[in-house]
Amino acid sequence: MVASSPVSHRTSFPAVTELFPGEGELRATFVTSMGEFTVRLLEELAPNTVSSFVGLATGQGEWVDPNTGQPGEGAYYDGVIFHRVIHGFVIQGGDRLGNGRGNPGYTFDDECSPEATHDGPGILSMANAGIRGGRGTNGSQFFITLGSASHLDGKHTVFGRVIEGLDVIERIGDVRTAAGDRPLQDVR
Repeated sequence: MVASSPVSHRTSFPAVTELFPGEGELRATFVTSMGEFTVRLLEELAPNTVSSFVGLATGQGEWVDPNTGQPGEGAYYDGVIFHRVIHGFVIQGGDRLGNGRGNPGYTFDDECSPEATHDGPGILSMANAGIRGGRGTNGSQFFITLGSASHLDGKHTVFGRVIEGLDVIERIGDVRTAAGDRPLQDVR
């Protein structure tokens, strides 16, 4: 049974430099059951997206547990699976429900930039359900491209690029899947 939780729409997030003061590139390392990969986050092109992602990844952001409808504790992404793998296209994760319907209790607008495109493998972007009622539907779900996907430009916010461990992304992209592009064995 999935608890329904109200979803609010956010228009701003704290600057990521407030969460992590310092200089240089902001990076995120994903530790999966198939290995590690590192992404350079593009906070200069997608500041709200990166701030939301970092807040959820570190547990510093507020979120609602989609399983209980109660305020979440800790890092949102810990233990979350890649619930969708489309060979040669994308791997998708970031849903605590594991079925493509979960969210952190809020949505936010796209931050698409002509400087950030789906020009090859290893592009980290927000998964969304398009525009509803004039508002974006980004939440916690993200995908990473396995090849060029220019048809997604302007529809999904690019907020990072894999800089180490592209072979791990490729291995995840090669797992066997069942109906709905769900991996037969969970990849966490």
